[in-house]
Amino acid sequence: MGRRHMEWAGRTDHMWGIPRKMMFMAVGAFAKTVANLLNTTSVRNADTLLRLVRYRPPGVSLITVSNHMSTLDDPVMWGFKGFPTSDATLGRWVLAAEDICFKNTVLSYFFRLGKCIPITRGAGIHQKYMDEALEHLRNGEWLHTFPEGKVTQEDVPIRRLKWGTSSLIVRSPVTPIVLPIVHRGFQEIMPENYIFGRRPVVPLCSKKIEIIVGEPIHFDLPSMKQMAISMSRNCSSPLLGWPATDEPTGLDEAAQRFLYAYISDQIRGVMEKLRALKI
Repeated sequence: MGRRHMEWAGRTDHMWGIPRKMMFMAVGAFAKTVANLLNTTSVRNADTLLRLVRYRPPGVSLITVSNHMSTLDDPVMWGFKGFPTSDATLGRWVLAAEDICFKNTVLSYFFRLGKCIPITRGAGIHQKYMDEALEHLRNGEWLHTFPEGKVTQEDVPIRRLKWGTSSLIVRSPVTPIVLPIVHRGFQEIMPENYIFGRRPVVPLCSKKIEIIVGEPIHFDLPSMKQMAISMSRNCSSPLLGWPATDEPTGLDEAAQRFLYAYISDQIRGVMEKLRALKI
């Protein structure tokens, strides 16, 4: 299984970075075509996203979070005019479903070149490749996540978020900048049930994509950790044997659960407010 995940293909120095650059150029051109030529894309507050992608303080990572409406959300959501879609250095890392993107060696190589990190859905927040995502955050890089954990094409409130994103925020040595994004329209470009319950072979055209970028969410983690410790003292929920954190606060599993749930609720609340906005 580890062999199929091809960590080596995701390294910056793999063949001097040439395959990755070619991949980003090709996929970037595809994203630009779908977003701007075949369809119409409008973006609210794009400058905030562009600024954080290009000009973050040294050593500070960026986590963008968004809803998940189709298998084309990434990369097409980065294809709007003015975004450096083809720049492999600036490009995001993204958590990608193992059962979809890493089915075989060809797909694994393709998605690894595209800076994708395999995640096994249902395997919890302590699975191996979460540590890989954390390493990129330690290096001050950009990571995108879909914290709902699955595609939802209905116009419904944001689902309860999985705790993986929250755990990465807490475990990062330097608290990442967290930027929420909500989009709509991808469900019409790549509907899950188009013909005979299947997706279309190619993206559909003449649709409208709307992308709403929020403002960074700031987390006062020291205060939030103390709150979690206090609130978890009377916890009666069954525990799963999570490892205690190796930081000075030494959060046990109960405190981690309170903290991850609180952060997830904060992110979800902001995303839901963005969902209500119109461009």
